Amino acid sequence: MWFSFWRSRDRFTLDHLRYLTDQLAKVQIVNEVNKDFVIEALRSIAELITYGDQHDPSFFEFFMEKQVVAEFVRVLKLSRTVSIPLQLLQTVSIMIQNLRSEHAIYYMFSNEHMNYLITYSFDFRNEELLSYYISFLRAISGKLNKNTISLLVKTRNDEVVSFPLYVEAIRFAFHEENMIRTAVRTVTLNVYHVGDECVNRYITSAPHTEYFSNLVSFFRNQCMDLNRLVSETLKNPGPDSTSAIVAAVDEIEDNLYYFSDVISAGIPDVGRLITDSILMLLIFPMLLPSLRIVDTNDMQSGVVTSLYLLCCILRIVKIKDLANTIVAALFYPLETFTRFSRGKVNGYISDRGLTSVSQEPDDDNIAKCNAECLTVNVPQSSSSSGLDTESIMSEDNCSSSNLALREVLLAYVTKGDDVQVLGSLSVLATLLQTKELDESMLDRLGILPQRKQHKKQLLQALVGEASGEEQLFSSENSLMRDGSGCEPGVYLEKIKEQYGLSFLSSDFLMSPRVPRFQVLDALVSLFCRSNISAETLWDGGWLLRQLLPYSEAEFNSHHLELLQVSYKNSATALVKEVRGFWPDLLITVLCNEWRKCKRAMESSYPPKEPKCILFPSQMLSSEEDIPEGSSFAAGEKMHEVVKLVLCLVELLSKGAKSAIFAF
Repeated sequence: MWFSFWRSRDRFTLDHLRYLTDQLAKVQIVNEVNKDFVIEALRSIAELITYGDQHDPSFFEFFMEKQVVAEFVRVLKLSRTVSIPLQLLQTVSIMIQNLRSEHAIYYMFSNEHMNYLITYSFDFRNEELLSYYISFLRAISGKLNKNTISLLVKTRNDEVVSFPLYVEAIRFAFHEENMIRTAVRTVTLNVYHVGDECVNRYITSAPHTEYFSNLVSFFRNQCMDLNRLVSETLKNPGPDSTSAIVAAVDEIEDNLYYFSDVISAGIPDVGRLITDSILMLLIFPMLLPSLRIVDTNDMQSGVVTSLYLLCCILRIVKIKDLANTIVAALFYPLETFTRFSRGKVNGYISDRGLTSVSQEPDDDNIAKCNAECLTVNVPQSSSSSGLDTESIMSEDNCSSSNLALREVLLAYVTKGDDVQVLGSLSVLATLLQTKELDESMLDRLGILPQRKQHKKQLLQALVGEASGEEQLFSSENSLMRDGSGCEPGVYLEKIKEQYGLSFLSSDFLMSPRVPRFQVLDALVSLFCRSNISAETLWDGGWLLRQLLPYSEAEFNSHHLELLQVSYKNSATALVKEVRGFWPDLLITVLCNEWRKCKRAMESSYPPKEPKCILFPSQMLSSEEDIPEGSSFAAGEKMHEVVKLVLCLVELLSKGAKSAIFAF
């Protein structure tokens, strides 16, 4: 029999398909002797059925008549070698992927044959077999719609009680191999986007909801791995560590885009499940507690990683409740979340901030962490912004825990190092661009452009809400006068009810103009610092420029004077470059950088992406930093000076107009 199989014959004919199925039906055992024949028969049948689906319907009619899929299952049961399951999975996958006829797909999914193959006990210790199996699941999911999905589920009283494709797929959702995880996510997204209400109820019922919390837990571990890599890079920078961070960042962002894709499917309760998991497993116990003010000489990888992750979550995961809850949490003092991080979250112990292992901190660990909460003293601003910066912290009492997290972000801008400044600016810029945020939340943060306030008040005046003229021309946002009735109050109450965090922040009760003053004070004071790179100052300039045209009442002559003093100092440094290493290139650099600076300042997006805070660049801030005789280092310093001067020129051109309007 086996030798007759190899005789020359016209392959793409119904007779050849009949011959192959007849020979396959005669197989009573599969071993080393006949496995090659069985493999070739399976492969050839897949070719013929694919050909027939596109050229001759009689091929698939014969395939159904002879119940060839049942023969496949019978051969699988007889198999004693791994090569047969491999070929069988590949054969069925190829057929499902290439069949165009909806009638053919219905047949393939009927009679429980697919569910039998899905739940068959394959030996997944063989990595190649697992890869073929996941490809098989992905092929099935690619043909799902509201009609075909009903063939793969079991129901009782119109409720889905079993869905093997989904259940078996998510078993491998956290496999160590990235390709396996990616394929599983494709399967789940194909299921979610079908939009079958019965299937959706099944997915969002226990115990299947654990998948979403497990997703966030897995993502949480990736965040801790990233923090470990960042910490090691800060200690021992090098190309290998940088490439490792790039790979980790790519995977983290892929995970967040997957969250976004899941939410976009529109399944009821999934957005809430993901929001609760992100807040309870990541934001509250890890990221927010890590935003403590630390000494610039301290290893601050937790701060850097947390700022980056907050930016990514806000930028990629488009959930209104999540974004607004994160912003509402910024009005809480740091101590609220450090206490929260010591407790148990959903039945297991949470980390205190970003660490590489999950364990409950003992008293020694807590004392050590408290000892690491060092400070930077922020000088009192003369603009009467209401920010009592002198009471931020002292180096021996860790009083930064009393600061609202919003104030911590501003303290990074005024006294943090280059990385902290860039991270804080990235968070503020991300919040400004997050469309899911209510404008009242942005106003409480002090970063709502006045134009948006006037637009909203004008619309309310046009529809006759309150007193139109009083509301439109008032310097205070009348919507924010009653803190208990505004959107921030709603989310603060929600945090209290859902997550057990209760705190009434004094920041929340103050006038809306105060936070706007504070933000402008912090951004202007940033340009009075000499230890910040020009590239970071460009980000600060971009943010300040977004606020300047619409904050005439807040931007005053004191701010303008500070910018002018900074400009004079930087202009003096620029004049010195005429006698430096590269005077002949100075004009060329000025022209090139001016175009770049103007484009960066006028762009709709910040000059740097948030991930840049994970790769800090070195800065030459003084002549002492230039190695003797190093023309390259001198050229880098010249670029820094030029960039700073041009940034201040752009800001002064806007700031002067705002100061004039203020009077």
